[in-house]
Amino acid sequence: MTLPPMPEMILEPLVRAALMEDLGSNGDVTTRTVIPGGLSYAAQLRARETGVASGLQIASMAFRMVDPGLKLTTHARDGEAVAPGDVLMEISGEAASILSAERVALNFAGRLSGIATLTAAFVAETRGTATRITCTRKTTPGLRLVEKQAVLHGGGFAHRFSLSDAILIKDNHIAAAGGIRPVLEAVKAQASHMVRVEIEVDRLDQLAEVLEEGGADVVLLDNMDTASLREAVAMTAGRIVLEASGNMKLERIAEVAATGVDYISAGALTHSARTLDLGLDF
Repeated sequence: MTLPPMPEMILEPLVRAALMEDLGSNGDVTTRTVIPGGLSYAAQLRARETGVASGLQIASMAFRMVDPGLKLTTHARDGEAVAPGDVLMEISGEAASILSAERVALNFAGRLSGIATLTAAFVAETRGTATRITCTRKTTPGLRLVEKQAVLHGGGFAHRFSLSDAILIKDNHIAAAGGIRPVLEAVKAQASHMVRVEIEVDRLDQLAEVLEEGGADVVLLDNMDTASLREAVAMTAGRIVLEASGNMKLERIAEVAATGVDYISAGALTHSARTLDLGLDF
């Protein structure tokens, strides 16, 4: 899914930190030693396998932050399908600058394209249903913003970005607070009307208790088998949003989507995606 680019001022600290980590305290000593100053070159960022592009905006920022004088021509946008051999970006200018930015640019683009590609595979399994695929907070520390953006590029949807976005009452909250009714009573008494509320259940009798008590907008059905998910959909009859979660693997998505749940959340989208093979060729 193609989306407008993100404001670069939001992405700049991430890219700068990655470049500082890679360049270290003394810069690219290899390039400085073996590449003559003033040597110009042209390079192409290419896809080496089929997938969905993401992180190209960040890759271009990495090249420009190392050297604003580099000329970049993009041939693909984040969210677009790519095939082996496709040229995604052309970079020309100082060879030393291109080489110094190469790894950071490829790390971002490969990692985020892998997430977008896996998300697109999950989304494809929901075809013919109204079920949406969403990610979780199981993201790489410091990279949540861009990893969730990659999920959007793959056609998925974002869950909470942080603990402050919404109320999500998990099993440990329920255990610590003394049960489903106490946590929902607390929500109804204290939560802002502007904050959505989701509660996790792993049994149908708990779902019935949530429906009776009220106070939740979404119910997370955790680690339920397919028959239980189907029964949960029948029990609620559209009165509340249902999210299926827990060990959601690609091969099970079509079966779960067919139950009629509104969302399927999968941490695997961000914590287990394989990096898409991209390369920079001089």
